[in-house]
Amino acid sequence: MVENRPVRDFLAHAVLITGVLLVAFPLWVTFVASTLTFEQIVSVPMPLWPGDQFVHNYTQVLTSGSEKGSSAPVGTMLVNSLIMALSIAIGKITISILSAFAIVYFRFPGRSFFFWSVFVTLMLPVEVRIIPTFKVAADLGILDSHVGLAMPLIASATATFLFRQFFMTIPDELAEAARIDGAGPVRFFIDVVLPLSKTHIAALFVILFIYGWNQYLWPLLITTSESMYTVVIGIKRMMAGGDAANEWHLIMATAMMALMPPALVVILMQKWFVKGLVETEK
Repeated sequence: MVENRPVRDFLAHAVLITGVLLVAFPLWVTFVASTLTFEQIVSVPMPLWPGDQFVHNYTQVLTSGSEKGSSAPVGTMLVNSLIMALSIAIGKITISILSAFAIVYFRFPGRSFFFWSVFVTLMLPVEVRIIPTFKVAADLGILDSHVGLAMPLIASATATFLFRQFFMTIPDELAEAARIDGAGPVRFFIDVVLPLSKTHIAALFVILFIYGWNQYLWPLLITTSESMYTVVIGIKRMMAGGDAANEWHLIMATAMMALMPPALVVILMQKWFVKGLVETEK
């Protein structure tokens, strides 16, 4: 029997509404600022209702950037960020699922050693190995390119570990039945393992896409031309100096466009994302 506790329900809803307001208010201010003129933003108090510069501000940054900061079109930056995020997400998932499949289903000398060697790299974030990674990228001639943006960040020990743990829960009878039916490793992987892993792939895709989209340090080091800026780098480059020197209406418009793709990925894949996390916990 479900008890009716109006006081507890009221407090729970009050806490949830307060949390939503705390998160949504800065986003609302950012959106409002992106529709105002520079003079309206620096005025005290700044209006909290959208202005009439929405089309002008967004069109300007999409096509020509800012005048005082980076002049690179934000449309180009968004494309660069999208290529980088998709390459990292798809590359990490592809390499990780194949690595985990080999570790779980193949018997070869040093199997555990190779797995733990991959796992230990979790203690070495990008910031620790940034200098040797940059040196390797420079030697390969992939600086200031889409390949250079994505390839050094493709390997993922976390995804390999998660796929390995999931594959170990798949009953051995499935592999034995596939072997009896004459299916080789590739056929078993495509027809059995991949369909069972689709929710985990979806959950990891959301996480890794956002990870790639929000990268700042690596694109900052590897890109020198404005045509290769990602949108996260572009926001920083548009800040020319002090508060009075920045075109805040254009910066806020760029920030709004920068947060839309990750938000859309989460919204569109929310069902698969939650399902993948729940099944991972099991």
